[in-house]
Amino acid sequence: MTEKNIAVKIEHVSKYFRLPTEHTHSLRTAMVNRFKGIKGYREQHVLRDISFEVEKGDFFGIVGRNGSGKSTLLKIISQIYVPEKGTVEIDGKLVSFIELGVGFNPELTGRENVYMNGAMLGFTTEEVDAMYDDIVEFAELKDFMNQKLKNYSSGMQVRLAFSVAIKAQGDILILDEVLAVGDEAFQRKCNDYFMERKKSGKTTILVTHDMGAVKKYCNRAVLIENGLVKAYGDPSDVANQYSLDNTVVSVATDKENTDQSEESNDEASQEKTTFLVDNLKVKLLSPVKVTQNDQVEFEISYDVLEDIEAHPVFSMTDIDRNIWIYNDNAYDTPTKTKGHKVLRYSCSLAAVNDIKLKLQVTILGKYREMLAYANSENAPIIMVTRSDIEKEDFSAMDSAAGLIRRNGSWRITEK
Repeated sequence: MTEKNIAVKIEHVSKYFRLPTEHTHSLRTAMVNRFKGIKGYREQHVLRDISFEVEKGDFFGIVGRNGSGKSTLLKIISQIYVPEKGTVEIDGKLVSFIELGVGFNPELTGRENVYMNGAMLGFTTEEVDAMYDDIVEFAELKDFMNQKLKNYSSGMQVRLAFSVAIKAQGDILILDEVLAVGDEAFQRKCNDYFMERKKSGKTTILVTHDMGAVKKYCNRAVLIENGLVKAYGDPSDVANQYSLDNTVVSVATDKENTDQSEESNDEASQEKTTFLVDNLKVKLLSPVKVTQNDQVEFEISYDVLEDIEAHPVFSMTDIDRNIWIYNDNAYDTPTKTKGHKVLRYSCSLAAVNDIKLKLQVTILGKYREMLAYANSENAPIIMVTRSDIEKEDFSAMDSAAGLIRRNGSWRITEK
């Protein structure tokens, strides 16, 4: 690995599978087909020239629709598959948890399965000895470890398998679609673990369809679509792009079904559904640095391309803690006609101090589906300070920890 701070480096990785198109048991037929140029299979290209890097300490998200190539990519990173082209470099001991309970034997006890699974992950008996108590404690199965796994409930098996993976002391942890394991209490424990791991400096790669988890846990992410990298970098941008793509696909499918029911052949009308809102821009009108006594004002402009219902919502997120402290999703006069829209919003942030806020804007439709979002490059930063306090008054200098009561107002300047 050339760069010391890179944990996983993916360079120009491509992968395809050969799917048979015909079966023949005759050597003569096989030879004739070969001379005719008939291969007897077709190539399904799952990944096409994928490149990105995961830095050490990243909580890195990989997202994409089913069939986009996410799981294949994980198996290449985990050295289960070999790519046709490209390279994968790993710096550190990797623990891969691609499928719950793989390698568990129902005829063995819980304890025996822990040691067997640890060996499959590449750990020695001594290393599993050191991890064993933490695994059992996290799984909450101390009284059941000498029972055979076939006597466990499905929930107990899931908890044990998950605990082995996340408590294994590796440098890089890979998790594939595992955020919904266990009951509610166990999920809360997993949430606490992820928040601790995020601060620990250890590398985690998470594949998920939960965009809330991407925004909550990840500091970087990548969106895979049709085997290609579509978005890479800021997790909010990647998650929003994924949500927007799914909205577009849903709207396009509904439109196509409607056209088919009406026996319409107007292909141009179907293409219009690709984008319903475009050219979304956010402009901060007040200064970047404001005091608690100042009004914060910003302008949102966008183009509605169809006669549809659309309205803006926004949040102001504490950058350091990654939690939103102010939002307004109560815009009550949504536009219903196409055209260029310009709105302004002003509010007070008197309840917070010494805080950096990111303004994040989204355009929603009639059913609160996402129509457009402002990416991280179009998300202004607001810094709130106080100038009327003594330097020794540390409590006054602290930022507020709670949410601000909505106090702003919308104003339409053009529509």
